[in-house]
Amino acid sequence: MSRPVLKVIEGPPRRTSGGEEARAADAALAQGVAQGDAAAIRALTQRCLPRVHAVAARLLGDRAEAEDVAQETFLKVWRKIALYDPERARLETWVTRIAMNASYDRLRKKRESQISDDAPEQVDDAVSADARLTGEDALSRVRAAVEALPERQKLALELCHFQERTNIEAALIMDVSVEAMESLLARARRALKKTLARDRDELIKDAAGLHGSGREL
Repeated sequence: MSRPVLKVIEGPPRRTSGGEEARAADAALAQGVAQGDAAAIRALTQRCLPRVHAVAARLLGDRAEAEDVAQETFLKVWRKIALYDPERARLETWVTRIAMNASYDRLRKKRESQISDDAPEQVDDAVSADARLTGEDALSRVRAAVEALPERQKLALELCHFQERTNIEAALIMDVSVEAMESLLARARRALKKTLARDRDELIKDAAGLHGSGREL
């Protein structure tokens, strides 16, 4: 099945309406793409490419790299489109999420390369190893809690907290109002607080045991 050559389309992405009609339209478009329909592929590209490129450019700060990410994103979209669920997210949000993950991968590889080049030799002892394991466990729990959030809440949280974007920047990336962004963040924080509270006692116990003390933090 042939795929179109992507070309960045200037201008803001088109807003689409919500509700059952929009979900049905998203499902139909996704199905057309999955079946290799050229018109559906062209429609999806025209609909989502401006946002994908804008998000990648903002995250990476490099338009050339953003174009590479856009190509990578749509290759992944073609492969994964059968997994799309219109009940969980709008099609634009789902595609944008793939673009953000591709951008994060590039940023992470750059950071890892810099750390590898600059990091001093570490002392390899049991305590530091245990500390790393405990820290990794806590981080994995936070990541799992974030991954369990609804798609739009997760995207808002990652933009504002992990990528340190302002609410205004995040709202522009997600194509929502600042008020809607703040509402998404508030709901995400409440959900995370509730989920992570269940792990708090265990994490405290692990930390106390690591330092050889039963004293609560």
